[in-house]
Parts: sequence; C-alpha cells; structure tokens
Amino acid sequence: MANVITSVNELDFGLKDLESMPAPGKVLLVKPTFFSVEYVINPHMEGHVGNVDKLQAQNEWEHLKSAYEELGLYVHVEEGRRGFPDMVFCANQSLPNITKEGTKQVVMSVMNADERKGEVPFIQKVYEDSSYDIVHLDGSRFHSFEGMGDAIWHFKRRLLWGGYGFRTSKDVYEIISETFDTPVIALELTNPKFYHLDTCFCVLDEHSALIYPEAFTDEGLELIHSIFTNVIEASKYEAEKLFACNATCPDGKNVFIQQGCVDVNHKLKDAGFKVHEFSTYEFLKSGGSVFCMKMLLW
Repeated sequence: MANVITSVNELDFGLKDLESMPAPGKVLLVKPTFFSVEYVINPHMEGHVGNVDKLQAQNEWEHLKSAYEELGLYVHVEEGRRGFPDMVFCANQSLPNITKEGTKQVVMSVMNADERKGEVPFIQKVYEDSSYDIVHLDGSRFHSFEGMGDAIWHFKRRLLWGGYGFRTSKDVYEIISETFDTPVIALELTNPKFYHLDTCFCVLDEHSALIYPEAFTDEGLELIHSIFTNVIEASKYEAEKLFACNATCPDGKNVFIQQGCVDVNHKLKDAGFKVHEFSTYEFLKSGGSVFCMKMLLW
C-alpha cells in the first residue's frame, strides 16, 4: 500500500485496514564514550560546546540500558567512534523495517550535517551482521534523510509517520513508501527547535500519541487527530526544555521519558501508561533525549 499522504483528503484507509506488524524485540545502543558537544548544528547545542560531564553522561546512558534489559528487550551495544560525538543518537542513521514474510530491510540515512555523515557506515555494519537487506538513497537526488529521527513507525501497524522541513527532504518519502510498500503520512515541521519529528511526536500505542502541537501545521495536526483517538499534548516548557516528546514506548505500555515532565507524566498516567523517568540532562545539551539514544530492531 505505497502512498504518501499530506492531507486528510488523501486518507483512504483506517487503522483496521493496515497490515499488522510485530513490535521490535531488540534495541541498539551506542556507548557515549566519545559523546560531547563539539559543534553547533541545532539550536539546543548553542552555549554547550565543551560543557558535557562525560561521567554523568555515562551514568545516564547506563540507567537507560538497564531499563531496556529489565523490560525484556535484547540489547545490542555498539562502541562509539572517536570523531563522531553524536553517534550515541543512533535513531538517526537508519530506518529499519520487517516485511510480512519476515525479511529485514533498512534504509540508510543521508545525514544533513557533514559532521555526522561518517556515522552511517558504522551503523550499517550492525545491520549487515544482523542479516538486513541494505538500501541506500541517491545522495545526489536527496539532500538529507535522518532515519527514525524523522520517520517513525506506528505501533504494530504498517504505517510510517514522516517529518520533513529541516533534516529530511519531503520527496524521500516517495522512495521509502515504495521500498517498504508502506503508506507514509508526511508532516511538515515548522519550528527549528523541533527539527526532527521525534522531538515533537511520540507514538505511544496504536491509538495514542504524545505531541507538541506548535511544531506542526494545521494540516499536520488534522492528520494526527484523524488517526489517533487519544492525543496528549505537551506544554512549550516540557517539550522545548525537557524534550518530553522525545520519549519512547517500546511495548505500548511503558513510557521512558526525561525526568521532570510533571504535566505530561500526569496525563500519561491518567491514560493508563506506566511512566519511567530518566535523567538525560547531559544529552539534552546536544539536542537529544531518550528516543534519540536508541534504535528498536527486529
């Protein structure tokens, strides 16, 4: 069902019409050994160059790793690489998929910033070792595509949500939709502080999402509300300063989120989710939090 949707008028399906997909059972993490803020490629990095407490960052990462293990996910840990301080944000270098026949595929990213382009081959090696079919985009045709930073799977349904406007080219979704035989709902991002879809949009379960509405156009919000019956909204403070929407809910029940998101956490608990708070303050200095720091795999 290849198709790219940009308005509700183009929606010709409901969730029940979409193919079911298994939830991923593995998680990829990259050690923060070389994590630091060495340059500025997003607004959150400004003022933080050379200002990372590496020991604290390691402790924060270890707590997240333990939580995935306790949730029952298989955790694959990849070594960081010198010269690539943002490689720890391993949601960005790829977009994996599994077909209904069980074939594993992955589209490798074309990173927007030159500083991050060299991360992609290291992450590709992980997929090669895990028997994924590797797909490369035409870098001369598409300026940028930053993996699951912008392309996010619906929970247990063959549907992709695709952000564009800052780090990902809109037209790349035509290729991804065809490659994965999957519909893509494309959402334009309008605020440079929310430069990836995963900074303002979190799929919680099949019917629930957490968003920061001011990051989207009216058309985008209409699309989100047309699919999700339960849309939880984050305040500007919690979305911008605490990256509330950069949470993750691997099993549709347990939400991993940056600590201190008081309002959002109340809403999540009221909706029946179990909330697990984590300190990712060192990683916030680089413009990333819980979602950015992992890749869920099949």
